[in-house]
Amino acid sequence: MTVRIGADIGGTFTDVVLEDGARRYRVKLLTTYDAPERALLDAVFLLLDQAGRQPADVALIVHGTTLATNALIERRGAATGLLTTEGFRDVLELGDESRFDQYDLGMEKPPALVPRALRLCVDERVAADGAVLRPLRREQVAAAARRFRQSGVQSVAICFLHSYRNDAHERQAAEWLLAEAPDMAVSLSSEVSPEMREYPRFSTTAANAYVKPIIGTYLGRLEAALAERGVGGPLFLMLSSGGITTVETARRFPVRLVESGPAGGAIFAAEIAREAGLDRVVAFDMGGTTAKLCLIDDGRPHASQSFEVGRVHRFRKGSGLPLRIPVVEMVEIGAGGGSIAGRDATGRLTVGPHSAGSEPGPACYGRGGERPTVTDADLLLGRIDPDGFAGGRVPLDANRAALAVGSLDPAGGDRAILALGIGEIVDESMASAARVHATEQGSTVAGRVLVVSGGAGPLHAARVAGKLGIDQVVVPRDAGVGSAVGFLRAPISFELQRSLSQRLDRLDVAALNALLDGMAAEAHAVVRSAAGASDRTERREAFARFVGQGHEIAITLPDRPLVAADAGALLARFRSRYASLYGAIVPDLPVELPTWKLRVEAGAVPVATPRETVRAERRPAPQAWRPVTDPATGAVVEAAVFARDALEPGDRFAGPALVVEQDTTTVVPERFSVLVDRRHSLVLSRLNPEISQ
Repeated sequence: MTVRIGADIGGTFTDVVLEDGARRYRVKLLTTYDAPERALLDAVFLLLDQAGRQPADVALIVHGTTLATNALIERRGAATGLLTTEGFRDVLELGDESRFDQYDLGMEKPPALVPRALRLCVDERVAADGAVLRPLRREQVAAAARRFRQSGVQSVAICFLHSYRNDAHERQAAEWLLAEAPDMAVSLSSEVSPEMREYPRFSTTAANAYVKPIIGTYLGRLEAALAERGVGGPLFLMLSSGGITTVETARRFPVRLVESGPAGGAIFAAEIAREAGLDRVVAFDMGGTTAKLCLIDDGRPHASQSFEVGRVHRFRKGSGLPLRIPVVEMVEIGAGGGSIAGRDATGRLTVGPHSAGSEPGPACYGRGGERPTVTDADLLLGRIDPDGFAGGRVPLDANRAALAVGSLDPAGGDRAILALGIGEIVDESMASAARVHATEQGSTVAGRVLVVSGGAGPLHAARVAGKLGIDQVVVPRDAGVGSAVGFLRAPISFELQRSLSQRLDRLDVAALNALLDGMAAEAHAVVRSAAGASDRTERREAFARFVGQGHEIAITLPDRPLVAADAGALLARFRSRYASLYGAIVPDLPVELPTWKLRVEAGAVPVATPRETVRAERRPAPQAWRPVTDPATGAVVEAAVFARDALEPGDRFAGPALVVEQDTTTVVPERFSVLVDRRHSLVLSRLNPEISQ
């Protein structure tokens, strides 16, 4: 069996890719919100039919979904309770001491996932070193379980003080709670986020509990449907960290699926970067609902150990619910094809963050949407073929788009100018987000290459690159379904973090090696359950800071047991990393390491990638011409239209042009040329690099 399937359920489209050896088939279907698995299954069987394959031929399916993300953002999760240590009932409400807007006296914070009436306490206490100060009493846990059950609670987060050092009370509480309420879903902070800092640990565990019944039910339906239809091979889930894991692990830790779709796009871009020998890349993934940007250096996406979901203020770091999970480090903004345009209180044109999604969708879909979106604007600007959108499965109505965009100016203003304004606002939003994100990462976008994915990404990539001063854009083969392709390039992996505070000048190597060995055993067991006996690698890291600081930076550990002599090398590594980020160090200040991370990974299955010999350059003949509005000048120009399937390595042409395919369209402005490389990627190069747009 050689058939492998990647499936990405997004806010607007469900993208599914089938790979059969070196052959690849793909399809986009509108996401079915009432039953997300329905569109996925329809797409799988459509592709099997196209490939001439049977359900039993499927070797594996790798799946990513926005279901957990949407449940958290839209507050559609399960009725959730919190069981915690006496005195810590309000941690979810109080948060921490930080303020994302210190001058706003009426600052709005995201409401807690668990209402106060469902946050119950027990009189237990564990010290910071793990010693038991007050024992846990069964009658208190049983009473809490009965109250939860009477209140209709479906899922409980158990978060005790210092459980990252001693988890015995949390495990005992779970056992006693399930004895009273066997059907209750339970999440332990010592399993979900076993690290110091109460607020992120409590918030992450509450989020896990909040989505656990929903994800468990959904995965159960999907597995049953696949089995009923005779689909062979296991089902794996994409993780926010860029790895894949088993359904069972996903059921235990559904919060780790929150950024699974965007992570697939980053993995896709990273593979393209490695194959093309690109050291410094900006991955740009624009779909129907959001746009995502990620920095990739030396073929690896930047990673982080924290993430925020459901921000009250769109670009305000700290205004969302903190999740302490391993994620691909990226910025995500409400700038997709379905992002809705409108006017603010001052009459200014705005775009996003709300999206029309697939139901009702943009006005041009003809499914009941009436508000103007980015897709409506792109259609009016001539960038999209109304008959070929999404492989022709979603015919677009230009008249509806014109009416929707025209509603932004009741006085009857020029609809083309309004559409151009929508496009410019969304492009500038993405460029601005990229600049800020790079600065926050201690980097810059200067000198990088933009690698593009997502159905709307190629439509906007060249313009975004121009605003960023980027001279080269790469649109890979099948970029329109890039996240789904990325799923099939992801390794089977799992990573863990544990807190054990250590001073670097007096490391307790015996305690640290015991901690890391236990983490390794747990991570290897998870990966082995999915990858079998295949070779696995370990990556060990520590999070270090100068004593007294509140935040840490990651440094690499040796891939062997630690010895006392490693302290010097780790100190040098920390100082070098710190200086590269902040420009200076504090030479005489001691260093501490509060948290330790271990990742186990089994390599992804290698796939044959077409690499044809590049022949002598050829200027292909366009199949048609189409009027397109140039965003730089506002003038209507005649753009050459090329079918991507008809292009071959070595083909070169200049803009203005459109390269159309079933998943997307690549817009080539007048100031760019295009070369088709040996991997069938479109490489757009700016003809006058010194001129920014």
